[in-house]
Amino acid sequence: MEEVLLIQEKVKNTIILGESHFREFKTALEGKPDSKKLRLTRKICEDIGEALVSFANADGGEIIIGVEDDGIITGIPHKEEDIKAMLAAPKTHIYQGQELPLTASTKLTLNGLTVLYFSVNKGTTQIYQLPDGRCVRRKDKSTLPASVDEIQFEKQEIKSREFDSHFVDGASVTDLDLTLLQSIADAYIKGLSIELYLQQIGLAVYGTNGLRLKRAALLLFAKSNEINRWHSRCQIRIIKVIGDKLESGEKYNVASDESIQGNIFDLWLKSWENLRPYLAYKTEFGGNAKFEQKFTYPEDACKEAILNAIAHRDYSIQNGIEIYIFNNRLEIKSPGALLSTLTINNLYQLEGAHESRNPLIARVLKENKLMRELGEGMKRIFDLMQERELDKPILYSNGLWFSVTLNNKQVKSYNVFI
Repeated sequence: MEEVLLIQEKVKNTIILGESHFREFKTALEGKPDSKKLRLTRKICEDIGEALVSFANADGGEIIIGVEDDGIITGIPHKEEDIKAMLAAPKTHIYQGQELPLTASTKLTLNGLTVLYFSVNKGTTQIYQLPDGRCVRRKDKSTLPASVDEIQFEKQEIKSREFDSHFVDGASVTDLDLTLLQSIADAYIKGLSIELYLQQIGLAVYGTNGLRLKRAALLLFAKSNEINRWHSRCQIRIIKVIGDKLESGEKYNVASDESIQGNIFDLWLKSWENLRPYLAYKTEFGGNAKFEQKFTYPEDACKEAILNAIAHRDYSIQNGIEIYIFNNRLEIKSPGALLSTLTINNLYQLEGAHESRNPLIARVLKENKLMRELGEGMKRIFDLMQERELDKPILYSNGLWFSVTLNNKQVKSYNVFI
């Protein structure tokens, strides 16, 4: 029997999970603990507008009014007319003429106290602004200034940004790897059922005909031997080239060519295991009295680059990720151009520039601690290469794909490109 996640239960779970890149709590009170008073309605409305704009400009998220930072419910003891003004804030406290991709704006009673719950999806067609024209974006638990330019995305980019959130007709929970999914649900909130987890995390919605799955749910959790039903190229291809250049025809110099298919979790787990034999160059006796393999490139840099490709590739393009192993370098190539809100120079600055093409996929990977702070992956790759005194990674994007190249050449100095 399919379980419906009631809004009260969803909000209670959200409070249990605590604040994050995707969640924010705001109190309706102010002052010392023994002399609390009502916060101004105007200030609360500004908080609501700012939080929702910052979430829409990042990866989507939710805000609860009437809850302290530590998750204690203190409620909203304001007048009804003030509460109505707060519920209207997603319209009144954003830039005139814009409309947020709002999914919830509701008043609830928890523990006998009134709270307000708002939820917004990631924007896919423009950058949202506050009434005064400022633009903000969520990063981890902070709201930070962003570009004030309104960006109209190209048609293909809009398609790619929306792809993981589309509902898939004919898909059901039985099409998913239930063992994997239950372990993920238990790690999220102990005892949470699969169906409630999918609704809580935004991967499914309960409709009149039962639970409707979004494409991200299938990409993440579909049975790996049936992944082709949902995506023809949810795969990583590993190509070992003899030499430093890929030839063709009679000079074709590929020593091996293998593909790994499966859901995203399987791809992540299996890709390094399949890649590592090509990169191991020696085995030596380690400090823990065990034999250890040494690799041409930092192990964690390779893993980070693969995870980045899996999380941020364009799944609307029916191609797979390709990894080329040359004598002098490792190239990881993923379908889809760099998003228009990022530039190669942004990434080279190593200041945590971040934009998720697939916000639902990124959220699941982040909340399962596969991805660390969003936007820090590239910096980690550069740092690991620097620690090994290897040349800087080379980043490249054209209209069709994005690539990260790790060179095995050692260098004396290490300066970031500007």
